[in-house]
Amino acid sequence: MSTQEQLGREGAVATRLDDVWVTIVWNDPINLMSYVTHVFQTYFGFTHAQAQARMREVHEHGKSVVSSGGREKMEVDVQAMHGYGLWATLQRSGE
Repeated sequence: MSTQEQLGREGAVATRLDDVWVTIVWNDPINLMSYVTHVFQTYFGFTHAQAQARMREVHEHGKSVVSSGGREKMEVDVQAMHGYGLWATLQRSGE
């Protein structure tokens, strides 16, 4: 493999690491809608209306994207949601 090919591959990896990631909260049969709204307000700083809209999305569509950014930050957000007892995952934006 040439040096140019190696640089091209490394550049592609660097770009992928900088991709935008999202935190998704999934519907579950355990948590009350009022609690999910409270978590979204408390952790993400959403207004009551914003938090309620996201909660409705989770309830009616099964999931909602609640944050986006770098992978490490989304990992922190997912862990925080787990700490609140919510089911959350992360994925690359657009997937």
